[in-house]
Order: sequence, then structure tokens, then C-alpha cells
Amino acid sequence: MRTDSSPGTLPAREHLPAGDAGTPVLDVVIPVYNEEKDLQPCVRRLHEHLTRTFPYAFRITVADNASTDTTPLVAARLEAEIPEVTNFRLEQKGRGRALRTVWSVSEAPILAYMDVDLSTDLNALLPLVAPLISGHSDLAIGSRLARTSRVVRGPKREFISRAYNLILRGSLQARFSDAQCGFKAIRRDVAQVLLPLVQDTGWFFDTEMLVLAERAGLRIHEVPVDWVDDADSTVHIVKTATDDLRGVWRVGRALATGSLPLDRLTRPFGDDPRDRELTNVPTGLARQLVGFCVVGVLSTLFYLLLYSVFRQFAGSQLANALALLVSAVANTAANRRLTFGVRGRGGAVRHQAQGLVVFGIGLALTSGSLAALGAATDSPAHSTELAVLVAANLAATVLRFLLFRAWVFPDRGEAGPAAPAAPATVAAHTPAGPAHRTPDPYAPLPQRPVPYQQTYEQQAYEQQTYENGGRWGAGDATMRLQPVRPHDTYPEDAR
Repeated sequence: MRTDSSPGTLPAREHLPAGDAGTPVLDVVIPVYNEEKDLQPCVRRLHEHLTRTFPYAFRITVADNASTDTTPLVAARLEAEIPEVTNFRLEQKGRGRALRTVWSVSEAPILAYMDVDLSTDLNALLPLVAPLISGHSDLAIGSRLARTSRVVRGPKREFISRAYNLILRGSLQARFSDAQCGFKAIRRDVAQVLLPLVQDTGWFFDTEMLVLAERAGLRIHEVPVDWVDDADSTVHIVKTATDDLRGVWRVGRALATGSLPLDRLTRPFGDDPRDRELTNVPTGLARQLVGFCVVGVLSTLFYLLLYSVFRQFAGSQLANALALLVSAVANTAANRRLTFGVRGRGGAVRHQAQGLVVFGIGLALTSGSLAALGAATDSPAHSTELAVLVAANLAATVLRFLLFRAWVFPDRGEAGPAAPAAPATVAAHTPAGPAHRTPDPYAPLPQRPVPYQQTYEQQAYEQQTYENGGRWGAGDATMRLQPVRPHDTYPEDAR
């Protein structure tokens, strides 16, 4: 895979080159807990399928998370008999913990997992990982809720699955269709940066991973699957559902309070064609024009609606002033977030104050137009008033965009001093073995330079905010902080 990249970004997605015969391209992890009965037939069936259909070298990793039956013996025997099988033992339970640990130490460029019951038809495996191999997508999931999926399961599980995904869509604005299907894959270069941010170690792990990936702008590929429910599943539905709802609440609260470092996620993962530089065009102008036009059309319709409502009990000048004031506040907020990409609460009051100045200019144009219309005719029709206001607003819109771009939301990259260059690539840190300590989930990403003025307390607060739900907590994060010098970054070995 290509390793060159612009500062602060992951390498661009590319088709994986043909590797050496002994180097696995795909590592399929099977997390198990007390699965002595199903483990052997699962691994042998998966191995036979991959040998027959998969065109790259592969590996199957059994991730035994604290089994108390003979599962470790079965896994050891399979490792001894099949060269492509590896056994990995953890002493703590948790599917998420098992996946994070194994994926963190794997050197395969494509990482996948599936449930040991093989409820998903294995014919979907190659379509699952092909978009990751080709460089088209960053993650891939099997979906039992796609229209072309064929699913056999009881009504209780069907209801729980659909209700859970409706909750995700309503509370976390998730757009992926099936968070719980045990059939997923991720590119290793993405996993190295994304997984340390995922807090859950149980069944909510992959849901949290998908939500963060989607909010970071990663491309998630969905594959319709044929799926047959395992009647002997050992999953405790009530406990799992309760834990999932707690996870939804935790992540939703973090998103609502802004404590998740989404600003650090978006740019490193960015591979959006809209972010590419255009020759002879100021940075971001094309995107800003499109966003401003969309916001402008919506705010104009909102303004005309308000004017028509206020006109029922007020004169034309007062109705125009009230409608323009309300729509101007909404317009400034929308352009701040959608057109110019300003996030967070910092500077919001100042931006609204500057927006009100721009509003005053628009008010002068529209009020002057109404005054001119009133001087020309004694009783203008309502439709004529609206037409004059539309024309005046078009002129005010052009001026508003120029003022927004040059004064209210200036391009800081052009106006201010150049920021220190970040490392050219994301370090491909591969731990030496299973004993490697799991990275701090909320340590800052390695791409982001740390300002010299930032204090230890501020760093510790940023690291602990998400974990403690926005409350300061004096944990061991303060012990891990290192002295900060100008333009220092967070090297992996300093965590």
C-alpha cells in the first residue's frame, strides 16, 4: 500500500498490491467464549471456503476471550493441524476487547471478523472484503436488513434487531442499516487510528466503531447477506440490549456535548474529492458557493414565510424587519456550520454579532426597496411586494457572501501564519506481540500538533472528557502526560 500522504491525513485508499505468497492479505478473527462444540466445524468450513475461493493469502485467528471449557484445547489443536490458523488467548471476557487486541497486533492489511456460528453465508465474504482490497471503502458490514437479504430467524430477534437500528437512526443519526450483524471488515491503516477511540469492550464495540467511522467521514460498504439464526446462540439478549442502550446513551451524550474529538477525526481520514485543491480557485470557494446557495434558498423561503405571517398584524416595514432579523440569525448559524465548516461554540457570539451587521446592510437594501415601491404606488399588491423583496434579497445575498467569506468567517489558513507541518505519514505501529499494552483510547491522534501554550491540565481534560461524560476526573491520564515543547506531537512510544 502507498504510504505517502499529505500532512495530517491517512494515505489515500488504493488497491492492495499483490503480496508475497506467505504474507496474509486477510485476517479473519473468530471471537469465542466457551465454544468447544462449534469452533472446530466453523474453522474447518471457513478454511475450506477461503482455500477454494479467496485469491489472496489469508489467516484465520481464533480469539479466545477467557473460555472456561475445552475451547483453548480445540483452538490449539486447530493451530497445530492447519498452517493458516492462529490461536490467540485473552484472560478477560468481551468480544470488543478480543477484536481490538487481535486487530491491533495483526499485520494483515484487511481485518475481518465473523461469529463462530457462521450464521452468515460465506459466499458474502469476498464481496465484503473486495471493496477494501480495491481501495474503494474503509469499512464493510454485512446487512440482514437490506432489501435483497434473505434472513431466517424468529420474530423476537427480528423485532429487537429492527428496533435497535431504529434507535440508532433516531438518536445517533446512523445511516448504516445493520449494526449488530457479526460479519464486518476494516482496513488496517484505518483501524490503527480509529480503534483507540472506541471505548466499549463488549457487544456495543462494533456499533460504536461504525458511529465514529461514519461521523469521521469514512466510507462504509454494506453487503446484503443470507443469514440463518442460530437456535443455540449463547448471547444473553436482555443483558446485551441493556448494555447497547447504555452505549447509545454514552455516545449520544458525548456527541451532543461535543466532547468527542470529531475535529481530529475528520481531517486525518479525509479523502473527499470536494476537499481536493482546484487550480486558479481560492481554497474552498467552490464548496462554499454551493453551501451558501443552498442555505440562501432555504433561508429566503423561511424569510418570505415569516414576512407573510408578520404582515397579517404589522406594516410592511416592521414585518420585513422582524422576518429579516429571525432569518438572519438562522442564516448565520447555518452558514457558520454548513458553508464555512466552523464547529463548536467558540466565537459563536461574535459571529452572530457580525452577522447582525450584515443583516443591517440587507435591511437597508430591502427597506429601501419597499420605500421606493411605496413612493411609486399607494397600495402595492402583496405579490408585488414579494417580487421587490426577492430582487432586493438577491443583491443583498451577493454582498452577504462576500462579507461572510472575507470578514465573518475568513480563511484562517490564508490569513494567519502557517501552522507547523505535521508528520508526513501515519506511523504504522505494530506491537511486538499479545503482551503489548492497549493504547490509551482517548489519547490525541498522532497527526495533530499540540500548541505550546496548552497546559497539562488542558491536555488531561481533553483526554478524560469523553471517558468521564464531560466531567473532570483525575485519573492516571495525568501521570502519562509528557513535557510539551513547541511543535511537539504525540509519538506512539510516549503514551
